[in-house]
Amino acid sequence: METIIVWILAFVVAITVHEAAHAWMADKLGDPTPRLMGRLSLNPIVHYDPVGTTLLLVLVLMRALGIPVIPFGWAKPVVFDPYNLKNPRRDAALISLAGPLSNITLAVILSILLRISLSPFSPYLFLSGILIPIIILNVILALFNLVPVHPLDGGKILVGLLPAKEAREVEIFLRQYGTIILFLLIIPVFGGTSPVFVILQPALNFLLSILIPGNPVI
Repeated sequence: METIIVWILAFVVAITVHEAAHAWMADKLGDPTPRLMGRLSLNPIVHYDPVGTTLLLVLVLMRALGIPVIPFGWAKPVVFDPYNLKNPRRDAALISLAGPLSNITLAVILSILLRISLSPFSPYLFLSGILIPIIILNVILALFNLVPVHPLDGGKILVGLLPAKEAREVEIFLRQYGTIILFLLIIPVFGGTSPVFVILQPALNFLLSILIPGNPVI
């Protein structure tokens, strides 16, 4: 039970930081919409989506129980007004990038704290049981959201990086087929493992081997 509670805590921290970072970046780029909607906050309740967040929570629990799934779901989307942005396509990409980047940044900070807690004679050894799940879920959430399809952050980042003509073509394609592609990516087909997990696993294990002493394999 304690393990499940820790994983739930890790899940809450990861999605809250992720969504708050989207809101923060939009605000910094000139759009006050997320702030006015109360999304510029580390209160997890304001980022909760009844369907997507519940689904993600269930998959996180399955992961905590040893079932090889990629936690998939969504928090309440952070809404921003592109008309308030100086360069809508570029700035939308930056707003999208802020979410995964915040998760990686938090994972790095917690990795430093983890090493301190594991140092000889440290009185904070118990923190490792809390920090490790938070690091793992933040890295998973960051990498998953960087997959370049809509409605994930990676789709918007890809559109923002492309030249204008190609960006329009990719945007149209992803709006039409992005959700279908994503659905196909998360269906377990490789011995009960989803294609997206097979794709992300090398990068996930590489990052976790750096961030967590002992080289954990997911």
